[in-house]
Amino acid sequence: MKLKLGIPKGSLQDATVDLFRRAGFTITVSTRSYFPGIDDPEIECMLIRAQEMARYVEDGALDAGLTGFDWVMENEADIVTVADLIYAKQSFGKVRWVLAVPESSPVKTVEDLEGKIIATELVGATRRYLASHGVTAKVEFSWGATEVKPPDLADAIVEVTETGSSLRANKLRIIETVLESNTQLIANVASWNDPWKRGKLEDIKMLLEGAINALGKVGLMLNVRRRDLDRILETLPALKKPTISPLSDEDWLAVNTILDESTVRLIIPRLKQAGAQGIVEYPLNKIVM
Repeated sequence: MKLKLGIPKGSLQDATVDLFRRAGFTITVSTRSYFPGIDDPEIECMLIRAQEMARYVEDGALDAGLTGFDWVMENEADIVTVADLIYAKQSFGKVRWVLAVPESSPVKTVEDLEGKIIATELVGATRRYLASHGVTAKVEFSWGATEVKPPDLADAIVEVTETGSSLRANKLRIIETVLESNTQLIANVASWNDPWKRGKLEDIKMLLEGAINALGKVGLMLNVRRRDLDRILETLPALKKPTISPLSDEDWLAVNTILDESTVRLIIPRLKQAGAQGIVEYPLNKIVM
């Protein structure tokens, strides 16, 4: 049995390959092939543009794939959402498709775009958004460089952004958010109903979610005298509660916990002052809840 899995080609590709690496899968991408290698003999990978992924999964050409919720909505695809995976090309958060106009534009709300021209790659979703606000406007497909089209080629754009920096650099002002999106692991309906493929996808989901849970976190181990334990626990924020284990010397305990990596440089000196010894910080690949 093989699971045919689509890997998003383009802006999400590197982030997806890195996420799979953290989850325990090594994907090898060649510039000469659309069929990356993977160190799991039960998975067969194919590089597909995220914009097309949902369509190929719906049609059954792929059993599953990773793409944005935005492109699932754009294609109105009949698929199964296996997992929401909150990561993007630059960050580990959601992205927004926003309605934007030039800074000098008199447009203040979506209703002000009645009869205007809007350029976007997300044509279907934009038309449905306008219709929901009772606005009739011409929505043109943009093949790229959408930010440069207003005001000469369009009155407004609907464009994806993580930080808004590109829009600001092109002197554009955000009016409203059209759609929030994040990466999803999606599956073909028939493939999801196949017991073997469903089990394989559930395993992949668990590992990918574990890898995302571990992002930005580290493990911390330390030894502490029993009499100092309360002071140590007051110092430690924890994912849930620290694991505390006795050592061969009954006066000492081992404490193991998980911390946000950004806080470790502040906490380690405080732990040392509270009596901790043998402090070890280590990286995490997965946290499976």
